[in-house]
Amino acid sequence: MTAKINYLSREDLSKKKTMIMKFSRSPLIKSVHVIGSSSEIAKAICLSLAERGCRRFHLVSRDIPRCNLFASKLKEEFDSVVTMEETDLLDDSEIKNKKSINIDDFDLYLVTAGSLGDPILAQNESSEALKITAANYTGLITWITSIVTEERLQKSSRLWVFSSVASDRAKPSNYHYCAAKAALNIYCEGLYLRCYKKPFSVRIIKAGFLDTRMTEGKAPKLICLSPLLVAKFLLRRPNRRGFEYLPWWWSIIMRIFKSLPPFIASRL
Repeated sequence: MTAKINYLSREDLSKKKTMIMKFSRSPLIKSVHVIGSSSEIAKAICLSLAERGCRRFHLVSRDIPRCNLFASKLKEEFDSVVTMEETDLLDDSEIKNKKSINIDDFDLYLVTAGSLGDPILAQNESSEALKITAANYTGLITWITSIVTEERLQKSSRLWVFSSVASDRAKPSNYHYCAAKAALNIYCEGLYLRCYKKPFSVRIIKAGFLDTRMTEGKAPKLICLSPLLVAKFLLRRPNRRGFEYLPWWWSIIMRIFKSLPPFIASRL
């Protein structure tokens, strides 16, 4: 006995293809809350999402004038709803006064805030060392804690946190920054494990050299990934969880770097 095979007509195939195309174009992420929205990475991701149909943006930054220009672009070119909020991660009093922050529901919570600071000054002045720590770790705790609530863990939202490959091993030239990013990694790993079987997902991006103001003059342009490429790579798999290197080959580089003996690593 042979099984009967039902072939689809050309009309049915055309309808099916149209449905698939329509589904693939529908935006998974329709709203974004951004901490560190004046960064080139945040802007590139927001623009890429806007092109895919995202229409609600909440921009958190200490540089509101710069955010105003970007907000105008989102409103004029994509007819987006944009709100803004000012904060200073380096302000200790602001951190201590805010036990929690009222944050609305969004499809994506994007954290791109960070600063290299002045690593030479930080070696001798604790105030600069604390600023670097606040910009890359402690200043973010109140915000992230307010995002990852028990109620929100039951919703299909995403938290993307930008870390750095510098968190894998300290360098004598900027160990305060390395330490802050390493602490952020451990904190976010705890969140990732807490959300492991929940609808809410946590994604930690260990970024290599990027073509931004932060790394300008610190690495050859040839090995720096552009913000638009960063956005493209991340949006290929928007529901990915856990740690990832960006670009992927930094995992190989850092494996080699971590294996270097101290007498070599101390010269870097």
